[in-house]
Amino acid sequence: MVTENFRGAMLMVVSMVLFAFEDMFIKLVAVELPFAEVLALIGLLGALSFGVALKLRGGRLVTRDQLLPVVIFRNLAEGIGAVGVVAALAFSDLSSTAAILQAMPLVIVLGAALFLGEPVGPRRWSAIAIGFLGVLLIVRPGLAGFQPVALMAVLAVVMLGARDVATRRIPEHVQSLQLAASAFFAVFVAGLVMALALGQGFVMPDPREWLLLIACVGVGASGYALLIMATRVGEASALAPYRYARLVFALILAFVVFDERPDLLTLLGAAIIVASGCYTMWREAVLRRRLLRDAGFATIAGWRAGGR
Repeated sequence: MVTENFRGAMLMVVSMVLFAFEDMFIKLVAVELPFAEVLALIGLLGALSFGVALKLRGGRLVTRDQLLPVVIFRNLAEGIGAVGVVAALAFSDLSSTAAILQAMPLVIVLGAALFLGEPVGPRRWSAIAIGFLGVLLIVRPGLAGFQPVALMAVLAVVMLGARDVATRRIPEHVQSLQLAASAFFAVFVAGLVMALALGQGFVMPDPREWLLLIACVGVGASGYALLIMATRVGEASALAPYRYARLVFALILAFVVFDERPDLLTLLGAAIIVASGCYTMWREAVLRRRLLRDAGFATIAGWRAGGR
């Protein structure tokens, strides 16, 4: 018998595989086109895709909800985060970039504790600190293997983590497709701004480059849809470890497509990040179950005290 968690886990794994392929396509096309143009075209194609999907469902693309401060902040974080991702993929290794991006769950927990007032105990604080140590092993500031462009991946982790923290404050009536379309439009605007800031001109992509861009948006949108399906089917705590399948497939693609061979420090840093993230999410699940159990006991006690 197939359980809901098993079905959700399979959807999550496929989603992460698609995201790994999305990173690969971004890196392939960013080698041939200016990275600001890649950013703008991905944003434009993504906004059009989610905009059409929203229209087909009878939704409205432009509403007053997009003027909410939390939505504006989310879009700003999405745009800056996308700049970091595309720049890191364009000028750095896929393997190291993918490994650094796995620290995002830790950033989300940190942001929720600092800005949303969510309780975080000493064990999870320690796991977060250890996870960031793994990031330092990959980036290696001040050492011979330090690549400044790796800091763009760190920027992406911080901003995309901020995006997800902000998402928790968005009213439930705001549609996910509307948020996705506006976020991709923010990426499009970020690409235009980067092109102006860097003085990069746009060139007409050839048929192969258009195929890479379309494939990138296609697998990215499909991964996003499957991610939503997975989170609605299975329990978050049960699905969390499967998010790291993205790193496994990214390392495989980095080796097969780009002939990358991560060194020992990169692999060690990636392992520390994954272990810290898994522990943090497991600990959160344990505490949530404990709260639900205590709440249940309190309810039963209340019924007995009331003579029910």
